[in-house]
Amino acid sequence: MKISNLVIAGLLVGLLSTNALAISSKAGTSAGAFLKIDAGAPRAQALGNAFVSVADGPEALFWNPAGSASATTRELQFTYMDYLQGYKARTLAYLQPIGKTIIGLTVNYMDMDDFDFRDEWGDKNPEVGIPVQNFVGSLSIARGFINQKLQIGATAKYVTERLYRGGNTGGHNHYDNVGFDVGAKLRLVNWLGLGGAIVNIGDKDEMPRGLRLGADLNTRYFTISGEYTKYSDDKARYGVGLEIHIPEDLLQVARFDLRVGYYTRDNTGINTEDSWVEKVGLEETSRVSFGAGVYSGELFGYGASLDYAVTPFGALGTSQQIAVSIQF
Repeated sequence: MKISNLVIAGLLVGLLSTNALAISSKAGTSAGAFLKIDAGAPRAQALGNAFVSVADGPEALFWNPAGSASATTRELQFTYMDYLQGYKARTLAYLQPIGKTIIGLTVNYMDMDDFDFRDEWGDKNPEVGIPVQNFVGSLSIARGFINQKLQIGATAKYVTERLYRGGNTGGHNHYDNVGFDVGAKLRLVNWLGLGGAIVNIGDKDEMPRGLRLGADLNTRYFTISGEYTKYSDDKARYGVGLEIHIPEDLLQVARFDLRVGYYTRDNTGINTEDSWVEKVGLEETSRVSFGAGVYSGELFGYGASLDYAVTPFGALGTSQQIAVSIQF
């Protein structure tokens, strides 16, 4: 394998936060590894990926399509994610109620820039341009039953993966695939929720099929959530999250949420680049995440929200994500 190919392969492993000494024996057995990145869902990122049972709104389209069944108005959301090593994602999600049925559309474009790409002799290769370009477009349908106590949803998605091939011939490898997600949420009592989803159903060699199972305990002032995640090319992972709610009627301006999460990622070394990470004592962890959100139901006559999440990834850097949405 050429050095250029090795660089890309190593970087993709890094994007998934896996330490070379602790990598799963199944790592690299599926393409489409970027499908496991939590782009489009800053709330999920902030809660340590413990989101499958609480997912709602446009973010649910990326995590558990059943959660979008709770939508009562049209909603549009734009999300920008600055991930690792120059990898970025921009997503657009739209919800459209049609009677009791919710239709969802998403577009997710991801690429990489500012990458120091070198050829097989170790020389810089400025002609590569953009070494990684990925795209996902999806169509979802969801509906609630028994006064929204049971919600069911499904997604069909078109996936394109474009990677620089390297070597003497240069060029890119281009892969197109079709996949599906299915999910459900159950809330028999107000304070307890259950959720599950099977994602990336399709060619197992082209997409990392995943199972998500979770539960949450919630009150007016806080929500505690947990999730089990197992992808076909990785070992089982676990996440827990805490969300503190300050209701809109208390602030008289907007609802405010504070979030913190923990996810069982592997160690990714020590962060020596971001000084703020060292100041708060998180330079050696990639397992914790933080975030906040604000929502107003009366912004110029519309509902609007702003969500932000940040996750330190040790030596790989820091991932940040922000989303803006409007209900109309």
